Amino acid sequence: MKLIGTHASPYTRKARIVLAEKKIEYDFVIDSPSAAESNVSTINPLGRIPVLVLDDETPLFDSRVIVEYIDNVSPNNKLLPAPNRERTEVKRWEALADGLCDAAIAILSESRRPAKQQNTAWIARQQATISRSLAFMAAELGEQPYCMGTHLSIADIAVGVALGYLSFRLPDIAWRENHPNFEKLYAKLLQRPSFAETQPRD
Repeated sequence: MKLIGTHASPYTRKARIVLAEKKIEYDFVIDSPSAAESNVSTINPLGRIPVLVLDDETPLFDSRVIVEYIDNVSPNNKLLPAPNRERTEVKRWEALADGLCDAAIAILSESRRPAKQQNTAWIARQQATISRSLAFMAAELGEQPYCMGTHLSIADIAVGVALGYLSFRLPDIAWRENHPNFEKLYAKLLQRPSFAETQPRD
């Protein structure tokens, strides 16, 4: 298998962490859709990363599809429960964390436009989305060691990736100070090689 993405993409990082947790070997191909010579759109018609290309050349896209596939490939270290209420809750955590990343990326994209062309109301809406999402997830986490209680799951991986992306791209968002339970969770996650070795960078 090969994974196509970048070191900066939070969605690529999520896939890389799951591959590492499942101990699956793969080739990591660096390719950004925004690069002039990018081949991403020839593999994924959506023109987005990550893309997981299977051994039979089948491409899988969208990080949620990719991580679910990876979790099913190998029975060890299950990160998604069987289809039931608990699985729905894990996927809800993932949707929240991914949505937070969507908002952060929207802010970043808008802030890179010339100052006079920036839509400040749009940026404010995305900032509000991030604030609400952080508050909701922090309340749901409470004092639990992990999002789903006592064990690592896709929920923790998605939340950890989102927190790491905020620190990387929007460091002014004080999630550590405002939500100390997230600080404890993220510190614990960074002790895992899968997180420590995939920290975002340009």
